[in-house]
Amino acid sequence: MALIQVNYLSRSLMRTVPLHVILPVDKISFETMDYANRKDQKFKTLYLLHGIFGNYTDWVSGTRIQRWAEEKNLAVVMPSGDNAFYINTNMPTFDYEQFIAKELVDVTRRMFPLSDKREDTFIAGLSMGGYGALINGMKYPETFSRIAALSSACSILDSPDSLLGINALFGDYEKAKASMNNPDVAMKELANKVKQGTPAPEFFVACGLQDSLLNANRNLRDKLEQLNFNVTYLEEDGGHEWDFWDRNIKRVLEWLPLEANSKTLNSGSVTKE
Repeated sequence: MALIQVNYLSRSLMRTVPLHVILPVDKISFETMDYANRKDQKFKTLYLLHGIFGNYTDWVSGTRIQRWAEEKNLAVVMPSGDNAFYINTNMPTFDYEQFIAKELVDVTRRMFPLSDKREDTFIAGLSMGGYGALINGMKYPETFSRIAALSSACSILDSPDSLLGINALFGDYEKAKASMNNPDVAMKELANKVKQGTPAPEFFVACGLQDSLLNANRNLRDKLEQLNFNVTYLEEDGGHEWDFWDRNIKRVLEWLPLEANSKTLNSGSVTKE
């Protein structure tokens, strides 16, 4: 499994930005001792977003995503979100919705052998990244077929107090609450699009029983189900912590329509099973 660090000039953010990309191009077959994937293979891709105060290294350092992506033959793209909640903000060069949902998908498809099919393209995240995955996934259902939100900060616009001093990002509270940056508004707009023929994404929502965001995530599940979306929901012991996210990103990969495990060499393989 290749773990690649990328630095490129972002048109949306007008600065050089870093990414981690997990790419299963170097899988070696036990049978042939050659690279197992076809030269023309296009990989299914998960765009994976970190939480507040984090960066593009979080998922690799905090979970076993690299190992599990290799087993599932999945490419994973992990950008930095700079505490901006992955939305287009009122601040100059902080157009993170444009960056995540449009530019990043386009640029990484140019750089790497990634599938351009909707059914092969997914978005997920934790906490702030869970919110970002929801908002961008619901705004761009023609791009993302599945959306996974772990311990999502989906209640960020429930009250002015929940903004936690980040009003500079969202702007006027009443305007923000009525906008597509409010998950309630975004899911209703998505439901209207689906009625008009837009394909509906599927959702995976999970939260720990000891997490302060548990009720917000239960409410998110209920609202999605009331709008007839396909929702896989899970709650179990755990707080707002990496142990919970490590366990549940594995469940997300099991939920995604990915390939079965294949027997290939890696740094831990010394004998054939």
